[in-house]
Amino acid sequence: MASSLRDQLSSVSSLAEVDSRSTPGFDGGKKHAKKALASLGDELADLQRRLYANGVGDDQDPRSMLLVLQGMDTSGKGGVIRRAVGLVDPLGLRITSFKKPTTEELDHDFLWRIEKGLPQSGVIGVFDRSHYEDVLICRVRELAPPDEIERRYGAINDFEQAYVDGGGTIVKCMLHISADDQKKRLGARLEDPAKHWKYNPADLDERARWSEYQRAYEVALERCSTEAAPWFVVPSGRKWYRNWAVATLMLEHLRELDLTWPEPDFDIEAEKTRLAAG
Repeated sequence: MASSLRDQLSSVSSLAEVDSRSTPGFDGGKKHAKKALASLGDELADLQRRLYANGVGDDQDPRSMLLVLQGMDTSGKGGVIRRAVGLVDPLGLRITSFKKPTTEELDHDFLWRIEKGLPQSGVIGVFDRSHYEDVLICRVRELAPPDEIERRYGAINDFEQAYVDGGGTIVKCMLHISADDQKKRLGARLEDPAKHWKYNPADLDERARWSEYQRAYEVALERCSTEAAPWFVVPSGRKWYRNWAVATLMLEHLRELDLTWPEPDFDIEAEKTRLAAG
């Protein structure tokens, strides 16, 4: 690649400019992508273990990573978790799925439940949907007044900046599909009994507001793509590319942390001698 994948995927100014079946940064096809994804596994897992090892020691390293996955229904959040995130060790991994707010959660500011889900030191956290639901579905469905939606963009930026200032790294992926992509995937769910459980009739109600959601996403991308927490628009019409791209973004960000193994707080040779004597 002439440049990092993060540079290519963070330069999108309009979703209309993005072909959901394009494969920026990858020249091969499905077979090559699966091999390329598998080849990322060893380094990705090694760096994650280093992150975790540094985060749990006495001299606790505050660094952590948060992967935010957003996208329309069928965009592949679950697939990314299985195929890309699944390359790392479950130890040091926390996956949080944000559903409809509970009564208790609605009694607090919208970021209250999100803050509780942030990863601890050394952990890679994954948000399957996130705080962006509160400026996406709430905007489209008019679940909050316009001035409150407007306030939330700034609150999100401040929240993410605070997480980064505390040692966090955010990787925000908007899994971009087209209306045709979604129609095919919803149809596949209806045709396969093994996928009926994944189908929700309400998905068609949301699909009817496709253009409104696309606009809501564009506003969120514009208002909440910052130097500390840029958005990456990942073309997700091809599942194999989507998985490779998200894994690559995670790897690029972990590499930038320049992670090393923590120094032992004991005398290695003395412990070897004790072990041999036993």
